[in-house]
Amino acid sequence: MESREIREFKERYRNIILKYLEQQDEEILYSCERLTREAMEKQVSPEEVVNLHRAILEEYDADLPEYVSSSFDVLLEMMVGYGLAHMEHISLRTEQQALRREIAQAEDMQKTMMKSDIPNVVGIEVGAVSVPMRQMSGDFYSFTNEGDNKISVTLADVIGKGIPAAFSMSMLKYASDNYGRGALAPSEMLRNLNEVAEANIDDNMFITMFYGLYDTSNHLFEYASAGHEVGLYFSAKTQQFSDLYARGLPLGIDRNATYRAFEKEVEPDDMIFIMSDGVTETRTADGFMEREHLIAVFQERIHLPPQKLVKDVYDHLCKVQDYELRDDFTLICLKRV
Repeated sequence: MESREIREFKERYRNIILKYLEQQDEEILYSCERLTREAMEKQVSPEEVVNLHRAILEEYDADLPEYVSSSFDVLLEMMVGYGLAHMEHISLRTEQQALRREIAQAEDMQKTMMKSDIPNVVGIEVGAVSVPMRQMSGDFYSFTNEGDNKISVTLADVIGKGIPAAFSMSMLKYASDNYGRGALAPSEMLRNLNEVAEANIDDNMFITMFYGLYDTSNHLFEYASAGHEVGLYFSAKTQQFSDLYARGLPLGIDRNATYRAFEKEVEPDDMIFIMSDGVTETRTADGFMEREHLIAVFQERIHLPPQKLVKDVYDHLCKVQDYELRDDFTLICLKRV
């Protein structure tokens, strides 16, 4: 038995046809667009519309030529196939919309879990910008007050994209928060996190990480790297940049990997830059941006406060890539004041 909505749809369709046959007014055809949306919402199949159309014409003209009526058989067969494809499209679109809602919820959850406030610490200024290439980020950064005048800074990047990378990063963040409460030395922190990563992430994924510990009492910066991008150090005295050299295997490859710690005495107005490969692998029309060019971008903005500086660098590098990120972008700046 037909529902009231279907009967109303058929009656409106009938009225449109009959009115158009009588008046030949194109204004009448504009109402078909709204009726088409109603047909889709009510899941009226194309073949049902064809049968309805034929029935209305036969009612309108009892002497309708046989060839016209028979031609609808061909159209009907065409619409059966079209209708099946259309219903499959509707089903896929519905699933896609549900998936988008789930991804949006996961994105909100990740933002909440991964949120790290920029610290207000006497003796240093901090700037940070982190922008995902897709909805969910494979980059993660955090600042933690470790007590005894020490603050830790972490930047990690999952080699992989999408939801699996995001979940792996969330797992690592909680492990990092748990181990970080004791102000571990950078080499020990990476060794512990490597064990967690090796035991919990897929074999086809691994994580690069930079971990540093800044002591504001003597302005000593200790750091270690697990295969992460080499950072930059700016000396205010010489107005020169140098690499924050540190090497080590990415997390999750070898459970027995060890990591070497380095240290740097930070002078007044010196700056430390830590970044993901979304910064260092900036691509222009001419290919990858050379490190010297990247340093020049930093140099032009070195007079700015750290937060303004990292935001300006992001805006510039985004512009030279035609506002299309090729990777998650994270840039952190620490400045002794």
